[in-house]
Amino acid sequence: MINFLKLISRNKLALFGGLLIILIFVISFLSPFLPLKDPDITKTSDRYLLPFSEGYFLGTDHLGRDLLSRLLWGTRLSLLVGISAALISATIGSILGTIAGFYGNKTDNIIMRFIDVLMAFPYILLALAIVAVLGPGLFNAMIAVALVNIPFFARNIRGVTVTIANKEFIDAARLSGMNNFQIIIREIFPNILPVIVVTISTTVGWMILETAGLSFLGLGSQPPQADLGSMLGEGRSSLIVHPHTSYIPGAMIFLIVIGVNLFGDGIRDALDPRLSKGELIKPQPVTLIKSKSKISEDRNNFLSVKNLSTAFEFDGKTHLASKNISFNINKGECLGLIGESGSGKSVTALSITCLVASPPGVITDGSINFKGENILEMDYENIRKLRGNKISYIFQDPLSTLHPLIKIGKQLEEAYNEHSASKENEATERGKELLKLVQIPNIDIVWNSYPHELSGGMRQRVSIAMALTNEPELIIADEPTTALDVTVQAQILSLLDELRKKKGLSILFISHDFGVVSQICDRVIVMYGGKIVEEGKAESIMKKPRHHYTSQLMECVPHIGSGKRKLPTIMGSPPSITDKSDIGCLFANRCLNKKNECLTLDVQLTKKGDSEVRCLFPNE
Repeated sequence: MINFLKLISRNKLALFGGLLIILIFVISFLSPFLPLKDPDITKTSDRYLLPFSEGYFLGTDHLGRDLLSRLLWGTRLSLLVGISAALISATIGSILGTIAGFYGNKTDNIIMRFIDVLMAFPYILLALAIVAVLGPGLFNAMIAVALVNIPFFARNIRGVTVTIANKEFIDAARLSGMNNFQIIIREIFPNILPVIVVTISTTVGWMILETAGLSFLGLGSQPPQADLGSMLGEGRSSLIVHPHTSYIPGAMIFLIVIGVNLFGDGIRDALDPRLSKGELIKPQPVTLIKSKSKISEDRNNFLSVKNLSTAFEFDGKTHLASKNISFNINKGECLGLIGESGSGKSVTALSITCLVASPPGVITDGSINFKGENILEMDYENIRKLRGNKISYIFQDPLSTLHPLIKIGKQLEEAYNEHSASKENEATERGKELLKLVQIPNIDIVWNSYPHELSGGMRQRVSIAMALTNEPELIIADEPTTALDVTVQAQILSLLDELRKKKGLSILFISHDFGVVSQICDRVIVMYGGKIVEEGKAESIMKKPRHHYTSQLMECVPHIGSGKRKLPTIMGSPPSITDKSDIGCLFANRCLNKKNECLTLDVQLTKKGDSEVRCLFPNE
């Protein structure tokens, strides 16, 4: 519960809405115990007294009744009716929507056609018809409002359920032996609960407004009983002469609706685990930069990264994902960045083009000089011109990075037109030329295909073609062959190497596989725990790794033709982003050759032979 309140408090608007609703609830539900006048007692001699009159804080209405007392009693009644109607609608509508979405076929058709019939009528007219049948009264108005809002819940929940019911984890639940009822309760319901909560938070305001509308027309609350709608109805005749009789209940309705909607958004955020750390917050177009380093521009190297540190801010703390990363890439060179998942490879690569999502990402230190210009000092427009133009990115999963609803040809044309004032058909010609360059057969068919219609290898070739669209000088390839089979992986590596040599490209190649890196890279950087632990020529590191992590990582690679042997593994796992320490070697707890000094002394990169290594006792 404490954690839930912390998550709510992170959203300032939700916190304001929650406090507002709590205040209204407490005051209105304590009205029977407050020293208020009877809300139904009339006193015609005190008609239309203005607010702050003696004995009447909010004034009186046309019958001399205390508006403050009637407001609090009426708010109490309106809240009860609105919340009750919302819960009835949510319960029935969610059940119908879940059953329709989960079972589909005939069940879905029967339920949804019934819902369609209800939605064919304007909901306020349908509510009026129901009240006409049941008769005037607040209870009947509540039933009418609840019934006409069931289709809204049913359609929303059905759409969400259809998406969830086709996920792999539902199939896994069936394989584990769960029946349909257990799957709905344990697997479907937790996923649709945030949607239900948000929908309720929205409809509670509608319910109060709709009930107030029926009372305004005389079909809801009956005299002398007061709710916010009947108070508005009674005050309409004197709106011009005595506007406070209408403004006061109207303002209360406004505050309730605003408070419920804001608080509902906060509850949604707290219930959805994907939002617990802010993952779904819309990121800024450029990573937040807090670097105060004034490092001189390096014009001698094509790309020069100096003391780069990138962190993530959450739970009120700053957690470093990569620290003091420095390396150079020369023109036409391929630099390999290797390490286990969580070692900081991708964060470092994304930092080069300021693509680390902010929030929560932030670049805390360092500089990135590309052809003599510090990228971290550029404004957004200059960084945008750099991305996809001079520096291109090939992501790991092309199915998630290619737009699923746009054909391949249109996406290639868009990538070209974004950075070029192209003439008619120029983008098309350029796109097809690139597809031919990356050795894609049947170019016309692929050009008019959607990403899901292509194989993994074909999609990756399209991604490479898109990265080459504007003739970049640097390509960052983030594990571009991980999801591919061995044959296609070899083809992609060969293609990248051929393009590098033919076009003089520089490549930053990210991988966790030494076998892949050895085929294409000139130099290699090994990362662990967000730091560089070894750097040197690829050939030198492959033959004689200095750091114990590098040698253990290489031992994990299977060797064809080496005979029967036990494949070793590195025990344990890399340090968490929240557990990293500046004292000692981060790899010490997993190292087979650790000594006491490894846990207490500061470890810096030092020159050992042809390599630089962060180790007190490196391999000799």
